[in-house]
Amino acid sequence: MNTEEIQHIRADFPILEEKIYNKDLIYFDNGATTQKPCCVVEKIENGYYHLNANIHRGVHFLSQKATEEHEAARTTVADFLGAKKREEIIFTRGTTEAINLVATSFGEVFCEKGDEIVISVMEHHSNIVPWQMLCERKGLVLRVIQMNDKGELDIQNFKTLLNPKTRIVSVTHVSNVLGTVNPVAEIIKIAHEQNIPVLVDGAQAVPHVKVNVTELDADFYVFSGHKIYGPTGIGALYGKEKWLNQMPPYQGGGEMIQTVTFEKTTYNELPFKFEAGTPDYIGSTALAEALRYVEKIGISNIAAYEHELLVYGTQRLMEIDGMRIIGTATEKSSVISFLVDEIHPYDIGILLDKLGIAVRTGHHCAQPLIDSLGIPGTVRASFAFYNTKEEIDNFVAALKRVVTMLS
Repeated sequence: MNTEEIQHIRADFPILEEKIYNKDLIYFDNGATTQKPCCVVEKIENGYYHLNANIHRGVHFLSQKATEEHEAARTTVADFLGAKKREEIIFTRGTTEAINLVATSFGEVFCEKGDEIVISVMEHHSNIVPWQMLCERKGLVLRVIQMNDKGELDIQNFKTLLNPKTRIVSVTHVSNVLGTVNPVAEIIKIAHEQNIPVLVDGAQAVPHVKVNVTELDADFYVFSGHKIYGPTGIGALYGKEKWLNQMPPYQGGGEMIQTVTFEKTTYNELPFKFEAGTPDYIGSTALAEALRYVEKIGISNIAAYEHELLVYGTQRLMEIDGMRIIGTATEKSSVISFLVDEIHPYDIGILLDKLGIAVRTGHHCAQPLIDSLGIPGTVRASFAFYNTKEEIDNFVAALKRVVTMLS
């Protein structure tokens, strides 16, 4: 994408014109959440002003129209992920709820005392804690895939962890700390050779790389709307129909039922069996709008441009004495985590903020990974397609100033 195209895109994001402490905002915290284009905000506004009615239940016009939009959004998500059936898309509050859903419902049916769950050392807490809770509940064992010095998963180590007791593998597609793009297709293939299903945490992947769950042959794939220019509080779980049909409901209430008596309740068909209560029908349509926006730009164009930013940002940061980049995988997405000498990352983040630059500091909800590296945390700059090389130049200049002050 050229400069003119980027400026045109930036015009869709009014927040990028904000001033922070009288400085131009440079937003490099896209790994935590992305900013929202006007079309997404307008979709939310239009939904509440013109189409607000509870869905699936009403016979009146607004309810039927809102239902149509919500279910059309499900189709949009299915198409975006390359799912074979729209019924395999479950709307959730985001990646965290989606993983909790699978850990609870899959674990209820398929896991018994002594069975094992395999995750990786680089997982976000949302792909660790739900499995730990399942392990505590049912007496399971958690196994962890290790990584090499570059921040790449050790596939040979992964193979040694699989055995007849392994019930499911759950791994991140892209590390939110290291930026590593994991070989999930290979991981899935290896696991499937032993008939072990795989869940992929795609929260950090879907905004940056093309995802096709059918080609990957993923059993479950999850992501959050707010990471891909959509609203907060909405996300999706893709699950193969064969698994979802065998799993019990995650929550009980309205919508997920077929019939209810005091003696017995029967459950609804997919996808509604897993969508108890009033869904976020405004959020789902806004998420669909965000996905259309991304598709209009083109995920391949986004990936190529963000790779340019990654390479350029890495080169510029290495100009700084004492710079240590955490995560140097060959396949890497647009995240740079770093430390400078012995300066605490929090101190760097605080001073950068005073200069109008938003970065993330700390353990990034991946404490086991940070602990395994023997560091207190990192400063993380994460890029999106509305960022520019000029912003990176200003960021590096500001960082040099901050390092001088703190050294």
